[in-house]
Amino acid sequence: MEHDITDSLHARRILVTGAGGQLGAALLEEFPDARALTREQWDVTLPPFFEADLVLHAAAWTDVDGAESDPQEAAAVNVGGTQHVAELGAPFVYFSTDYVFDGSKREPYVESDAPNPLSVYGRTKLHGEAAAGEDAWIVRSAWLFGSTGRNFVRTMLELGAARDEVAVVDDQRGTPTFVGHLAGAVREVVELPRGVWHLAAEGDCTWAEFAEAIFEEAGIDCRVRRITTAELARPARRPAYSVLRSERPGAPPLPHWREGLRECLERL
Repeated sequence: MEHDITDSLHARRILVTGAGGQLGAALLEEFPDARALTREQWDVTLPPFFEADLVLHAAAWTDVDGAESDPQEAAAVNVGGTQHVAELGAPFVYFSTDYVFDGSKREPYVESDAPNPLSVYGRTKLHGEAAAGEDAWIVRSAWLFGSTGRNFVRTMLELGAARDEVAVVDDQRGTPTFVGHLAGAVREVVELPRGVWHLAAEGDCTWAEFAEAIFEEAGIDCRVRRITTAELARPARRPAYSVLRSERPGAPPLPHWREGLRECLERL
């Protein structure tokens, strides 16, 4: 057989965009021979100037609320940046989000469910999926966290150390996913047919339940005051329910989110 993308990943020119972010860092651990491209090395809103055999496209605008006030810049990164990756002509993995769904289903979303994003961020990620096209692996995941970068786990650890109580939303339910587990699953996905794949941790919880687990696992004495999304009053609308599961044969399973949390805390 002629070389398949999985014949020898070590022998291929693999690029990781967004290498300065938490997902990019996890991908570089899983693909140590890859070339790391931070925003300084390649701003994806600009045309590419190199070649690749496989691209793991982790560069993204991830400020959900900020996208509401700067939709053009969010689109430039999430849609235009993906178009530029596609121009390389190499197979690539595009990372999308549970926020492409509106949360009205109230049972786990699978790949064949119709997206209906509520926010500018969700729309730009969905349009990014279209820019990636049918010849890419489109990996939807959710509520990413890791030992680097800004994320919910690190924020809660900081707040919990400084306060006796934190207020956390309890009417949004999803699947917190450790980036290290997601990166490991990506290695398996690039051996599978291209298209949309849902890769998220086992289990589900609300943000408040997640915060309580963080404090419990970290041994932090801090109360969680459960509030509603309306009380928080953030600019961008979030789906009330966005648990992801895969209906596709061979989809790599990820460990439970609580196991990911423990692994993340061990790295901090």
